[in-house]
Amino acid sequence: MRNKSFIKNSEIFQGEKYLKLNKNYFEGWYFKCNNSEEGISFIPGINVDENEPKAFIQIITNQSSYFVNYNINDFKFKSKPFQIQIGKSIFSKSGINIDVEDKSQGIAIKGIVKFSNRRSIETNLLNPNIMGPFSYIPFMECNHAILCMKNTTNGFININDKIINLNNSTGYIEKDWGCSFPKRYIWCQANNFYKENSSFMLAIADIPFGLFDFRGIICDLITDKSEYKFATYNNTKILEYIINDKYIIINLKKKNYYLNLKIIYDKGKKLSAPVKGKMAKDIFESISSTIKVTLIKDNKIIFSDTSKNCGLEIVE
Repeated sequence: MRNKSFIKNSEIFQGEKYLKLNKNYFEGWYFKCNNSEEGISFIPGINVDENEPKAFIQIITNQSSYFVNYNINDFKFKSKPFQIQIGKSIFSKSGINIDVEDKSQGIAIKGIVKFSNRRSIETNLLNPNIMGPFSYIPFMECNHAILCMKNTTNGFININDKIINLNNSTGYIEKDWGCSFPKRYIWCQANNFYKENSSFMLAIADIPFGLFDFRGIICDLITDKSEYKFATYNNTKILEYIINDKYIIINLKKKNYYLNLKIIYDKGKKLSAPVKGKMAKDIFESISSTIKVTLIKDNKIIFSDTSKNCGLEIVE
C-alpha cells in the first residue's frame, strides 16, 4: 500500500525515492488560469528515464505551447506548505510566480498570480481523492489528483510582451504521477461557466490493471452548493461515447443521475507526455474549446451550462 501521508496530501512531491533509484518515473502539476477570453496553463514537473533525471516547465496558451528543460538540480520542493520551484519559477496552492526565458524557442514569460477562495473536492477515508479507493493501489501506471477544482486568480502574466490579465479570473490545479500516461484517454476541464462557482473535470482512460485493462472514469461537477461525482468506483456507466472531427458527445449514468456532455473542440497545441518515465510522446491540448454540461436527475434538469476556455486532450 502507498504511503498514507502521500495519499492524504497528494499535492506534495511523491517521487523522491525514484530520483534516488534512478527508476522510470514522472510527476507533473497542472495549473490552469483563464479570464473570460483566454487562458494559460503551466505544467511544472520532473521525469526520470534510463538516461538522467530532468525537470521541465510546459506552457500552453490559446495560440501556442512551449517545453522548457531544466537540470534536475533546478527542481526544489517543500511539503509544509506545499511548494515546488523550478529555476526561478515557484508554484503553490496559493499562487504562481513565473519567470521563464528560453531564447532558442523565443519565449519569455514573467508574472505573479495569487489564488484565493479555493474550492476542493469532497474527500473521506475511502475516497481520499478523485481516484477513490484506487488511490491506495501502489502499482497504478498513472495516478491522478485534483488539488483545487476552482479558485479566484489575481495577477498578470507577461508572455513575450503580451499581458494576460487574470484579475478576478478563475484557476484550477491537478497533478499526475507514475511511469506513463494511459495509451488511450480523453480529459477535459472547464470552470468558465456562466453560472458562478461552477467547475467541471472529466477523464476517461484505458487503464492497465494486472493481466487486463479496463475503461476507467473519473468526473466531478461542482455547482454553487453541491458536488456530483461520476466514477468507476461508484458504478458510473458510459451510455454514449462519440468522437469525430467536429465534436465529442459523452453521456454517463449513475443511479438516477444522467450527465450529458457536448464538446466543440478547438485545435490543440503540442505537449510532451511520459512513456516509461521519458517525455517521449506527443499529445495535443486545447485550452480554448467549448463544453456544454447538462445534469439530469429523475428526468429533471438540475444543471445546464456552457463554458468557454475548456481544456481538452484526446489520445486515441
